[in-house]
Amino acid sequence: MPFQKEKLKRSVPYFLLWAAIAVFGVILDQITKSIAVDSLKGEGVKKFIPYVFDLVYVENRGAAWGMFADNRWVFMSISTVAVILMTGVLFVYAREHKMFCISLAMVISGGIGNMIDRVSNGYVVDFLRFAFYPDFPVFNVADIFVTCGCALLAIYVLFVDKTIFKEKKDGECDNAKDR
Repeated sequence: MPFQKEKLKRSVPYFLLWAAIAVFGVILDQITKSIAVDSLKGEGVKKFIPYVFDLVYVENRGAAWGMFADNRWVFMSISTVAVILMTGVLFVYAREHKMFCISLAMVISGGIGNMIDRVSNGYVVDFLRFAFYPDFPVFNVADIFVTCGCALLAIYVLFVDKTIFKEKKDGECDNAKDR
């Protein structure tokens, strides 16, 4: 038991680093959404980077790409449970799996950023649109954090931590190797 307490103590500084990444993402998301509300609401499409990005204010009342609109309590419940679970996993593995933890911090950040909108507004503010593909859904900074975090997690699982796919030998337990 003392070994576990010591191991958890050593994880705290790393956990604080991952938490800082998540907080940075939430702050960046909320600042950009506030700017979008102030400068884009009712303004139509504004060219940001010609032929690359447009800015347009959209109130997304659904999940990804507006699917399942007006089910905000379902999304908030699922998001809350997911953020709590990911935060717990982040704390447990804070010291051992850095790339994994960065990806979780990014996903947590995006989840919290969009959850703040759902709680305070009843919808998520989206404002970024690919000019070269206008049929692609409008998105925001929180969505970028979730997408990049998931992509980083996939890279980690597929290419970095190959022990996930190795079969355990007789007598070997899950945490036999300190990664």
